[in-house]
Amino acid sequence: MKTSATGISGNQKRKMRSAARLYAVQALFQMEHSSLTVDKVRSEFVEHRFGATYDGTEMQDGDVALFSQVLEEAVTHQAPIDQLTDRALVAKWAIARIDPTIRALFRAAGAELRDDSTPPKVVIAEYVDLARAFFPEGKEASFVNAVLDHMAREARPEAF
Repeated sequence: MKTSATGISGNQKRKMRSAARLYAVQALFQMEHSSLTVDKVRSEFVEHRFGATYDGTEMQDGDVALFSQVLEEAVTHQAPIDQLTDRALVAKWAIARIDPTIRALFRAAGAELRDDSTPPKVVIAEYVDLARAFFPEGKEASFVNAVLDHMAREARPEAF
């Protein structure tokens, strides 16, 4: 069983938190395209994806606590997070018109922005990096950066 990041180096903990964010985006994407509950998806990821080996490559273990927190917050508060995202989108693009991977990314980031335990600039940087990983040749990372900056300034104005 995977545990939260206790007794490990700061660098390893950062990697586990980054992996948890990646897994949260993937889980939210999966939930949108299936009829699986949050509990089933969480269990699948924690038991079968965290630290799994695919084609000889071992995946990073994830911070289970952060993964669970982001997933729960994104699902529980999806409507207000989507409304926050809609307000950040320019040219009247509704969140429903956004690529489903980016929509999952906005929901995960929005969940973290609702909590003040991680500075907004860290949240933005982490999810922009994920956008680059998902879309290495596109302009999506710049788009994600702009939208998340707007979302963060609205959700946590005191941090700016």
